[in-house]
Amino acid sequence: QVQLVESGGGLVQPGGSLRLSCAASRDIRSINVMRWYRQAPGKQRELVAFIGGGGNTVYVDAVKGRFTISRDNAKNTLYLQMNNLKPEDTAVYYCNAIDWGKSYWGQGTQVTVSS
Repeated sequence: QVQLVESGGGLVQPGGSLRLSCAASRDIRSINVMRWYRQAPGKQRELVAFIGGGGNTVYVDAVKGRFTISRDNAKNTLYLQMNNLKPEDTAVYYCNAIDWGKSYWGQGTQVTVSS
């Protein structure tokens, strides 16, 4: 079992940057699947980015070239660096881990992009 706690959200102007963190309650070296999702008001939760245990990454087209997912296994932390933010990036961002076939979610952190 693993508990996930996100942080780093906030209000930022268009074109700005934020770095989200997701702290895990235990060693994440054995967790091969870690992802960031987001959910905008009135919309379904959508996948934003994926990182595997070997560091391989996948991004949805809407964030390619602007967002970077990374993991620091020594700190048991998943990150999402978000640059050149746009109003359409406004959402609650959730981290997700698949561990021994079970899916774990954090509580989410709000990101608001507005002038």
